[in-house]
Amino acid sequence: MSVSTAMPPVRWRLPALATAAVALLAGLYAGLLLLGTPIPAPPMAVEQVHGPLMVLGFVGTLVALERAVALGARWALLAPACSGLGGLVLVAAGPGLAGKALLMAGSVILLGIYRALWRRQPGVALLAQATGAFAWYAATLLWLAGYSVAETVPWLTVFVVATIAGERLELAHVALRHPHTERWFLTVLAALLAGATATTLWPSTGPHLLGAGVLAVTAWLAIFDVARHTVRARALPRYVAVGLLSGYGWLALAGVLWAGAGPATDGPRYDATVHAVFLGFVMSMIFVHAPVILPAILRRPLPYHRLLYAPLAVLHTSLLVRVGLGDAAGVEQVWRWAGVANVAAVLGFAGCAVALSRRHGRSSRTTPAPARPRVAAGVS
Repeated sequence: MSVSTAMPPVRWRLPALATAAVALLAGLYAGLLLLGTPIPAPPMAVEQVHGPLMVLGFVGTLVALERAVALGARWALLAPACSGLGGLVLVAAGPGLAGKALLMAGSVILLGIYRALWRRQPGVALLAQATGAFAWYAATLLWLAGYSVAETVPWLTVFVVATIAGERLELAHVALRHPHTERWFLTVLAALLAGATATTLWPSTGPHLLGAGVLAVTAWLAIFDVARHTVRARALPRYVAVGLLSGYGWLALAGVLWAGAGPATDGPRYDATVHAVFLGFVMSMIFVHAPVILPAILRRPLPYHRLLYAPLAVLHTSLLVRVGLGDAAGVEQVWRWAGVANVAAVLGFAGCAVALSRRHGRSSRTTPAPARPRVAAGVS
């Protein structure tokens, strides 16, 4: 069945996108509360679900929505609907059974989407993305079983890293030349999955293996991603490459912290590791892929502009200050204000994206269409 006949209109995708936006805003607000900023606290302790809101309610819903659009089947929209609704339930009722179950349902349906996509065109890149969906399922399963959010972080890491690495492999195929590239990719993916499994089974030693797996994936990305070449280009390709390579740097830092120092479920090292992955790596990926992914979802262009470098620079600079002076040096006031700047960077990017999209829409309506050239008779 074709996308045009199976996939409903764009307006059907908007509720899921709206729930992702709510999860993002609630997660950022929870982050400000955790930083100790003087803002009003809501009745529900939303800071308890800061991580799941950001990773599953926001990022998970975006991933599921993009994959549903790629499949082009109406039932596939249930995946982002469940994860988005799960995020709303977490905001309204806290970390209860309903919100966790809805997030888990989103991962199960996403696995069904990947199964359908596999029937169309199997491949290593798709296998990696399906591994990410399985890791999402494993994280919610552990959360339902009574594990803390901090104890599910290894699986949440596999979710985002495997998903993004699979997408990068999919995009990099045209530049791959070495015959064993995909075999190496499968090896590092297996190492990442084994590290998360070991962390759950042996919490004291497993994080060292997880860190090694994260470093292996980062090394593969650094060597084979086309960003190494496109960083010398201009405009959008260079912007994307700068964001990708910066994100890989943060992912490498998280791998070093896990591999070298071992387990951490609270404190400065936990803060540095978690935010290196989910802010430095994941948010950087979202920033630079948005001009490609959002138009595919909304059918509304997000044109490149140099202004997009501003929130990207604020994100990486403030995170560097947060980790280097706040977490490593223990300067609490710097840590707090750098965290606020992290939030400002995310909100700033959202504002830039909306402004650029609306500006493009106005200019396209006011610019007259070019005259259609006359074609000579008999020429097709």
